[in-house]
Amino acid sequence: MTRTQPADRLRLDFIQDFGEAYQQFGLPRLMGRIVGLLLQEEGPLSLDDIAQRLQVSKGPVSQVIRRLSDRGLVVQAWVPGDRRHFYRATDDIFGRAFTNHTELLEKNLDLARRFVGRIDSAEERGADYFEARLSEMERFYSMMNRHLRAFLAEWHESRLQGGADGVSR
Repeated sequence: MTRTQPADRLRLDFIQDFGEAYQQFGLPRLMGRIVGLLLQEEGPLSLDDIAQRLQVSKGPVSQVIRRLSDRGLVVQAWVPGDRRHFYRATDDIFGRAFTNHTELLEKNLDLARRFVGRIDSAEERGADYFEARLSEMERFYSMMNRHLRAFLAEWHESRLQGGADGVSR
């Protein structure tokens, strides 16, 4: 029986905990585990490598990689002399993940605006409480959107100062 080295244990624990964090956001645990693995790797990994390292089937890994790619969190990488598909975490994975989250929150702002507009154009108002809550929702998400955009701008500036690849070492 092989003993796990402390560095290996640290990496395995990170992958597991990252999977649980994704699960808490309502996303698949495997998605978080894949991101956790890719965050540790400087070079790209193939679907086979990912499946083997996480001890899961290649099919679910392929599906999750497609979703991560659609969200801009992973990118396909070319490995000379190998025809398999390889993937790595995108350079600004944290900023991209935050942008994805921000875009979801913007949908709440759009929802509030849409219904505020409908109440404003309705012949019978009579929904004072509902109108007040929608107005509050619109103000809340407008303010949140401004702050999140300002944070993203500051983050991107910070990455530029961190070096060519944005990764501070």
